[in-house]
Amino acid sequence: MNNANPLWKVLLLAAVVLTGAVLALPNLFGSDLAVQVSGRQDPLTPDQQFSAKTAINEAGFEGVEYREEDDRLVALFQNQDDQLKARDQVLSVVEPSTTSVALNLVSASPDWLRKFSEPMYLGLDLRGGVHFLFEVDMDEAIKSAEERFVSDWKRIVREEKVKGFRIEHKDGVISARFNVEADRDRMLDLFRQEGRDLDFKTSEDDKYGYIEANLTDAAVVTEKRAVLQQNITTLRNRVNELGVSEPVIQQQGLERIVVQLPGVQDTARAKRILGATATLEYRLTHGREGDWAAARSGAVPAGARLYKRRDTGGPILLQRDIIVTGDQIKDASAGFDQQSGAPAVFVNLDGAGAKRMQAITAENVGNLMAVVYKENRIDVSFVDGEEVVKERKVEDVINFATINDVLSHRFQTTGLGGGEATDLALLLRAGSLKAPINIVEERTVGPSLGADNIRQGFLSAVVGLIVVVLFMIWYYRVFGMVAGAALITNVVLIVAVLSLLQATLTLPGIAGIVLTTGMAVDANVLIFERIREELRSGSSMQAAISAGYDKAFSTIADANITTLIAAIVLFSMGTGAIKGFAITLTIGILTSMFTAIFGSRVLINAIYGGKRGKALAI
Repeated sequence: MNNANPLWKVLLLAAVVLTGAVLALPNLFGSDLAVQVSGRQDPLTPDQQFSAKTAINEAGFEGVEYREEDDRLVALFQNQDDQLKARDQVLSVVEPSTTSVALNLVSASPDWLRKFSEPMYLGLDLRGGVHFLFEVDMDEAIKSAEERFVSDWKRIVREEKVKGFRIEHKDGVISARFNVEADRDRMLDLFRQEGRDLDFKTSEDDKYGYIEANLTDAAVVTEKRAVLQQNITTLRNRVNELGVSEPVIQQQGLERIVVQLPGVQDTARAKRILGATATLEYRLTHGREGDWAAARSGAVPAGARLYKRRDTGGPILLQRDIIVTGDQIKDASAGFDQQSGAPAVFVNLDGAGAKRMQAITAENVGNLMAVVYKENRIDVSFVDGEEVVKERKVEDVINFATINDVLSHRFQTTGLGGGEATDLALLLRAGSLKAPINIVEERTVGPSLGADNIRQGFLSAVVGLIVVVLFMIWYYRVFGMVAGAALITNVVLIVAVLSLLQATLTLPGIAGIVLTTGMAVDANVLIFERIREELRSGSSMQAAISAGYDKAFSTIADANITTLIAAIVLFSMGTGAIKGFAITLTIGILTSMFTAIFGSRVLINAIYGGKRGKALAI
């Protein structure tokens, strides 16, 4: 037995170490402040790039470096003041409906290195940014889900040509009243076919037959989950519109959503875009008369709702039935009406929305259709020196016009200001929130605090690594030096894998790296102590090395597998920082197995393989 290394082991170790070094290297260069310009729907055109560069150059900034990558233009700046000024300068010359301008941090590594690898992302606690905790208004979500059945019931009754009925939704109950009991029973069967998620009850008196229904408990739970998932998807789309790299958007409990935006500096706009619930509703007007009378008396006709006109402030009656809503809009862009030059939002409906719009407008050519703009606004005031936040619901009729032709997939809406049209188009593109959300917690982490966390975390990892390596060299001499090399390689490989996966590193992630450093050297300690035992029992040098690695393997594997199980449980059941810790711990376990067992054995064999005698520097 001479413990000589086969060539494939040497080549494998060299390839892994070299690849890991290249992947990990970009993390040493840090990040540069940048203004990122990209197309919203299509790649950035040469004309758009030229306009952005011209705006920055004419503003007199010095030493600006430009990068053209991934169909976007990135301009680099030396300080945050120049970055903010440049962003405003570019916004003044580009078309917001087609071009996205965002603040960002980009890798400062050389061009040649960026072709091979990008640094891992840094979490909120390391990079700075903003943390939001949103609460979803589930009562409003359940109310909206129940109101959808009202329209379905009315459609079914009209299709069956039933006379003498009344359908309404009040206090969480959908009710239908029929003059004829036989009609009630016939409609009940049809309602049940359309509403399998409803619990039905029937009753009657001397005059009428009644049907009452509400959502089943299982349907309520299903609806809440659907609302939460759609809101998470919508928030993720809105974050993409903001141009944020590696955001964290996670469910917390059954009614809350956590949003973390690392690197975001314009927190006011982020809050406005994420928390906005602006959307559109298209409704038919109830009639050409009776608006003022309903406003004065408060007596709103059945099947109608009273709204306020934005242009005059006067009242207007609209039908309760909605033609289409914002969640049926699949695309939207801001522009200008060709005839009046007023700001407009051009919308494209999905298949179901277009079909309904076509059917309703075909039946109502010559009638009026109104557009309702809905938004939850947050007003901030100060009372006795304390900040008071109030939420206000805005529902204005921004436009109404005669239906002159049948509408389908694409049409335009006017009646908005320029900035309002741009923001509304952004929100409609990103998708409508299925239920309103409220900010219940907001935290901002400054870039300087993040830099301090990076410095302290890096220092703790380096100090821990140096102390462990020095101890191993003192206690195990040459074998300790090999363990130190394996330990350093392990850290490099962890960083390399995080960079390759484009994972997000947080402070708990750094703690995971430090923990795996100790675990990695523990494996070498088991191996080296086993080699010492073999030498004391009279084994030869080569036999002791071989037995030390072979016999310690099962113990090391058992210890690492149990820790790996714990890491998997943490990842599957934890959230946020716990997941970050679990990810780095899992990666560290796998890489430490490779470096401590395979890597160190290749090095030991390279030093002692083929030699005779019993003297080992261990």
